[in-house]
Amino acid sequence: MKKKDTNLIEKGLMLPLMEEFYTIQGEGEHTGTAAYFIRIGGCDVGCHWCDVKESWDVDIHPATNTDVIVSNAKKFTDTVVITGGEPLMWNLDYITTELQKKNIKTHIETSGAYPYSGKWNWFCLSPKKTMLPLNDIYEKADELKMIIYNKNDFKFAEEQAQKVSENCKLFLQPEWSKREKMIPMIVDYVMQNPKWKISLQTHKYLDIP
Repeated sequence: MKKKDTNLIEKGLMLPLMEEFYTIQGEGEHTGTAAYFIRIGGCDVGCHWCDVKESWDVDIHPATNTDVIVSNAKKFTDTVVITGGEPLMWNLDYITTELQKKNIKTHIETSGAYPYSGKWNWFCLSPKKTMLPLNDIYEKADELKMIIYNKNDFKFAEEQAQKVSENCKLFLQPEWSKREKMIPMIVDYVMQNPKWKISLQTHKYLDIP
């Protein structure tokens, strides 16, 4: 990466863009909503079941002018989801300010393992055991989305739920490759613990990005 690009990325004026696309939000509180997804490259959280591992290596994703990304998003809808990779590795103050100036709602999906930046209409926190969220991130969460890979993850989900605000929406989502085994367990768990809701990766059932 060029030194000039590095300086602009530090200011949030460029971002290592992996992909951007218009689709339907498939998960969590806003399932079924049309949204423009901005996927930023770079992640060292290292979830073994990650289905976007090609996002991890930041060096293969080109530094892209943030104003261009904002302009592209404006063509489609009034909701943008910034995801990764791990988007909070980067300074997101500029991109979210510019999006909101254009009356675009800003959503993020993050592990919370890096410092908070950006202005958000919706903050989805999805903690991972490999790198826990920073303490001050929990209070920012509008939505806690816990991925359930095995039965031990229910305990982890409860531990994380204790750290978010009482207004935070709580979701349990089966890891895709284990869904047939885990969905019945999640259904039983939510019926016994109705503070939780079930999130499914509906975009995969619909065969859309």
